Amino acid sequence: MIKVSESAKKRIALLMEDDGFSTTTDYVRVGVKSGGCSGLSYELKFDKTLSEDDKVFEDNDIKIAVDKKSFLYLVGTTLEYSGGLNGKGFVFNNPNAQRTCGCGESFSL
Repeated sequence: MIKVSESAKKRIALLMEDDGFSTTTDYVRVGVKSGGCSGLSYELKFDKTLSEDDKVFEDNDIKIAVDKKSFLYLVGTTLEYSGGLNGKGFVFNNPNAQRTCGCGESFSL
């Protein structure tokens, strides 16, 4: 399961609405791809459709779609949003990551 913090929920709802998506019918697609300074990096986008390989979760009224391969890397992750002085953006608190880069956008197992 992937969890969504209250701060991430509010920001996702705002961004989805701005981009013409709905939190009631559309999905936040979370994934992992090769790249970044630690080997793997996170992907986050909005999507209206699912594929047969997707796992779907709902937490804090946000629907999350994850492909099966990415799910193995993301199980137990909490998606948060930080708007502090160190920069604004989504933060992945991933208990599976053994090492992360300084910016927090990539990780390794």
